[in-house]
Amino acid sequence: MRIVFAGTPEFAAVALAAIVDAGLEVVLVLSQPDRPAGRGLKLVPSPVRQLAAARGIEVATPPSLSLGKAGQAAAAAHEQLRAARPDVLVVAAYGLIVPQAVLDLPRGLADAGCGRLTALNIHGSLLPRWRGAAPVARAIEAGDATTGITIMQMDAGLDTGPMLLAESTPILERDSTASLTARLASLGARLIVAALREGEAGRLKAVPQPSAGATYAHKLDKREAWLDFALDAALLARRVRAFDPFPGACARRAGTTLKFWRAHAVARRAEAPAGTVVGASADGLHIACGAGTLAVTELQRPGSRRMSVAEFLSGMPIAVGEVLAGRLPEADGAG
Repeated sequence: MRIVFAGTPEFAAVALAAIVDAGLEVVLVLSQPDRPAGRGLKLVPSPVRQLAAARGIEVATPPSLSLGKAGQAAAAAHEQLRAARPDVLVVAAYGLIVPQAVLDLPRGLADAGCGRLTALNIHGSLLPRWRGAAPVARAIEAGDATTGITIMQMDAGLDTGPMLLAESTPILERDSTASLTARLASLGARLIVAALREGEAGRLKAVPQPSAGATYAHKLDKREAWLDFALDAALLARRVRAFDPFPGACARRAGTTLKFWRAHAVARRAEAPAGTVVGASADGLHIACGAGTLAVTELQRPGSRRMSVAEFLSGMPIAVGEVLAGRLPEADGAG
């Protein structure tokens, strides 16, 4: 079985490593182009590209697979794919649209009841719940009790293809997008190896996705990071977890942006306007909300690192009665 793998972040790199370590043949890897990172904005290859290079696998990094968008670069990538003679394409958090012409290139594994399996996707939710770009963060934000991994046959729709394998995992009370993504990466790596082996043997059975319960996981936007303290503290606590590591939940204190990395809701509502600091100690920075109180236990100021609330307050005291603003930077002209 000849496999072409398309992916970009660490979530995908875990799957690629599992496929190679299982003794399966990966003949070509597609990943997004190198991105600037760090203070010097030096171009850094994606985790998938780094892993592929370390394992001696050929890598292509087209800016797009769309012939209309990327022209010659996309055409060259299509030709690389054809030359690789893949039996199956595996896609995991690639970050680029995979056009139907590319989905149709592999020869395909055995028919699972939906035609030959040409392109398998490792999706970070239990479909049809949370189709789209940010399924892990949206599941946390929504307060879902469970999520999981679905291995699906890709089609022209957005995460709408028939399901081949799925397994659930609980969303823990302290899970952030970072911790939950890491757990799902391990689960996805195990399931994709199983799917490839079962698919080659003709033992997979496709299940069409039901239309009921389908939800869309919109891509995270930096503007969402600004907390609105008029909302329920329980929702804001989930957003703190959902926005870790990106974009990081924010509030503004006297012109300074603070990022909140850990927080929980206290059911009792403080008798103070929303956004008012009603407690500041080693137990947490307590902020009055529309319903309940948000207790922040890990935060960060500009140019510094994440700190426990006790360490933070020793360097930047915040007084009870101060009011924190959760608003867009455009609202006051600040960056």
